Amino acid sequence: MRANQMEKTSELKKFLKDLFPSQRLAVLATQSKGQPYGNLVAFVATNDLKHLLFATARGTRKYANISENPRVAMVIDNRSNQEADFHRAAAVTAIGIVKEVKGSEKETLLRLYFSAHPYLKDFVSSPTSALLKMNVETYYVVRQFQNVMELHIRK
Repeated sequence: MRANQMEKTSELKKFLKDLFPSQRLAVLATQSKGQPYGNLVAFVATNDLKHLLFATARGTRKYANISENPRVAMVIDNRSNQEADFHRAAAVTAIGIVKEVKGSEKETLLRLYFSAHPYLKDFVSSPTSALLKMNVETYYVVRQFQNVMELHIRK
């Protein structure tokens, strides 16, 4: 990797690590039989940016859609719904594959999730809820409506 590319990658990672903790909600896009479906989800990112975590009840359409097709997109942005957004807003689209977290990994990831969303502990701890982990393949970062950069996550 060239020095310039490494610098851009480092800058993008720093931007994401600053943005994600400042945002509690993201839009999750799933699909079923070619029909897209969007939901707001409370999310948290792992420190290495490889995973985005969110929870849902197993009886939801989003859970059914993910069970049918685990490929999803998640959009996180910093907009304030002010005119300044046209110059300062940034949006990140993460694409990847979602799996339900189970076993010994679940306890560790629940601690991370609850550190960001302690008020959801009862909901997420319910046997009818699932903690889901998105394995991020690529982040697309758009700033100032025109500046688009990609960050590919290496496994």
